[in-house]
Amino acid sequence: MRVAFFGTPAFAVHTLQALLDAGHEVVAVVAQPDKPAGRGQELLSPPTVVLARAQGIPVFQPTKLKSGEFPPAFTALAPDVAVVVAYGRILPPPILATPTRGCINVHASLLPRWRGAAPIQWAVLAGDEETGVATMNMAEGLDTGDILLVERTPIGPEETAGALFERLAPLGAALLVRTLARLDSIVPLPQDEGGATYARMLDKEMGKLDWALSAVELHRKVRGLAPWPGTVCEHAGSVLKVIGARVAEGAGEPGTILPGARIACGVGALELVQVQAPGKRAVSGADFLNGARLKVGERLG
Repeated sequence: MRVAFFGTPAFAVHTLQALLDAGHEVVAVVAQPDKPAGRGQELLSPPTVVLARAQGIPVFQPTKLKSGEFPPAFTALAPDVAVVVAYGRILPPPILATPTRGCINVHASLLPRWRGAAPIQWAVLAGDEETGVATMNMAEGLDTGDILLVERTPIGPEETAGALFERLAPLGAALLVRTLARLDSIVPLPQDEGGATYARMLDKEMGKLDWALSAVELHRKVRGLAPWPGTVCEHAGSVLKVIGARVAEGAGEPGTILPGARIACGVGALELVQVQAPGKRAVSGADFLNGARLKVGERLG
């Protein structure tokens, strides 16, 4: 099958490689433009572009999808199907209408729950016990198309969004290959609009820990916002990164240090498993509190 692939980050690389391994003809890879990265701010190509060039696949990184050179170039590719995995932009109707067998999206949630930009993180933030990946026929709305196939998986009680990304990427790749193989026999299932929720984009402000929240909520934040934007709390005028934590027993004024590197929360306590002070290496919560000479009964933040 002639496949046009839309995808940008590392999450999408698994599906692109799976398409190649399954023998599909990938006629082009469309990704976001190169972006500056690192201290030198050198332009860095997206992971999908790196793989495409290594395989000799034509690459497009358009800044515009509705006008300019890309629309006619895409039409000339004459793809049977377009596959979209974390591309980062909404495809306009003319692009959606070009592939003869439609456009298929691989989405990392159990649709219609967590439509949008950050479904994996929001599943953890919300305390969902399971998530998964879904393939769907693309429509003009945001992740509103009919469902083709779904693969479910439980979310571990200590699993971070980053770890979940690593598990869901190959699941999505395998699901897409199965979807293409069964494309003639799958009966698309309309989404239940009553169950729709939206996973809005993340920002750094979300990472600030408020000890007045419950330990369960804060634990979800630490896990759901790892590795980006991460979670932080203020201490002595600087920002302390909280890399790992777990729910623990304990009570006290929110922010109060309890024995065992625990911090009192609005309900319960949060044990600091791993933290990092500015310019320092990551250490255990106990080592940080000892090094900062913070004692039980004092307040963090």
